[in-house]
Formats: sequence, structure tokens, C-alpha cells
Amino acid sequence: MKASKIAALLVLLVTIGTVQAQNWKISENHNIAFSNKDVSGVFKEISGSIIFDATKLSSSKFDLKIKVESISTGNGIQNKHAKGEEWFDADKYPNIEFVSSKIEKTETGYKAIGKLAIHGVKKDCSVLFTFVKKGNKATFIGKFSVDRTDFGVGKKGDDVSEMLKIMATIPVTLNK
Repeated sequence: MKASKIAALLVLLVTIGTVQAQNWKISENHNIAFSNKDVSGVFKEISGSIIFDATKLSSSKFDLKIKVESISTGNGIQNKHAKGEEWFDADKYPNIEFVSSKIEKTETGYKAIGKLAIHGVKKDCSVLFTFVKKGNKATFIGKFSVDRTDFGVGKKGDDVSEMLKIMATIPVTLNK
């Protein structure tokens, strides 16, 4: 009886261990790019956690922060303007955040469903992405569009288009 309880406990522990998804560390050479017909640029700093395993999507999760101060449009005046109160207001809202609640398989890759927070406004967001793994390294490439005015970034009718295309390339290394 005692041996069967120990065996059952061991099976349970092994099962729990295999249910957990893999924890990934974000590498330095990531790229979070944005563009529309009027402006383009990148955010140079991203942090957070990525727990992902293509075979265990229910245990997978993204919790990412992009530092607004790291915006770079290639134009110093535009950078200062983008960080100001009318646009991203980096002093009051230092991070753009995405937290997934669910990850699904699609025909061409995956979809992360969650909340995107920009400029103090949190909205539902879906990000289509691919995942390419080679050994203990991998790359996530995600694409989505966002209407900046939905988040109070700038004003409608400004000289800048409302819709922004976002392309995120995030290389990662498996945490051990």
C-alpha cells in the first residue's frame, strides 16, 4: 500500500513536470518596429517573461514590457515629441505592456490573445506570430496593427495616420 502511494506520487510529480511549458530569456538583438505611411521607428528596450512550448499551449504565456523612452524614429525631434504628453507620455506611462491570456495554434503559426496597455488604456489584442526553434535558441516573429487613437496616443485627424503596423522580432534563449 505504501509503495503504491509512493509510485502514484512519483507519477504525479513527473506528470506535473512535463506539463510546464519552457521558459525563454529575451536576447539583446530584438526588434520592435512600428510603421505607417507617415512615420516609422523602433523601440529598443523590451523586458518580461516568455513561457512557451508549442506542444503545451495551455501553459504558455507572454508578459512583456516595452520601455517607451527607448523609442527611436531616426529623428531626435520626432523622438522627443513621441515621448511627450500628447503622444506616449513616457513620464506618466513608462511602459507599453502585453499580457497574454491564451495562445492558440493557427494554420500559419500561433495567435496570442491578451491585453495591450498603452498610454494608460488597456484593450483586447491578438498577435499572430511564428516560432522557429533551433536547439536552445528560438525566434518569435509577431505582427499586428493598432489604432493609436484607441489608446489616446495623439489625436484623430493629426497629420499622422491612426493605424500603426507593429512587427516584433524577439530572439530568445531557453532558460535552464
